[in-house]
Amino acid sequence: MTNTLANIENTVVLVVIDMQNGFLGDKSRHIIRPVVELVRAFTDRKMPIIFTRFHNEPGSPYETLMGWKRLRFSPEIDLTDELKPYASTVIDKGIYSAFTPAFAAETSRRGWKTMVLCGVATDGCVLKTAVDAFERGLVPIVAEDACASHAGEEVHRAGLMLLGEFIGQRQIMTLNDILGLVDDNHGE
Repeated sequence: MTNTLANIENTVVLVVIDMQNGFLGDKSRHIIRPVVELVRAFTDRKMPIIFTRFHNEPGSPYETLMGWKRLRFSPEIDLTDELKPYASTVIDKGIYSAFTPAFAAETSRRGWKTMVLCGVATDGCVLKTAVDAFERGLVPIVAEDACASHAGEEVHRAGLMLLGEFIGQRQIMTLNDILGLVDDNHGE
């Protein structure tokens, strides 16, 4: 598995998905600490980090098809306070996937080949971003203990099971495994 992150310094990006107040409730707040740890590790090594921020615009399919009208205004759309100091690059999106035109263009421009994914929700935006990365020929790695579902642990586990089917079980790693690979590739 060590080869998965070969040449990590030039080809990997950490994608912090939708760590917003409106998604971080009783069933998902526990991942703030591991996400901060992962962000700090990438920051300390001067490795790229992209944050996504979801906006549910009026008339969106979330509203018209699902009747869901949340995540429209502050403070719900705001990134959690613990991560704000690190969020120098934020891509706004109105879809599940991080792969907006801006994100796809930045990925191509920077030559990123591997995406380490963390955030919420394992069964939604993380899953969709991982599958989109996979289908674009990129290597998605999901930090299983730095992801959560706002619907709870059972739904988080279901999301991980689907991720294993869609992108391969080897691409689902713990925070410690990812940090070890990052350190191995930085000679630490």
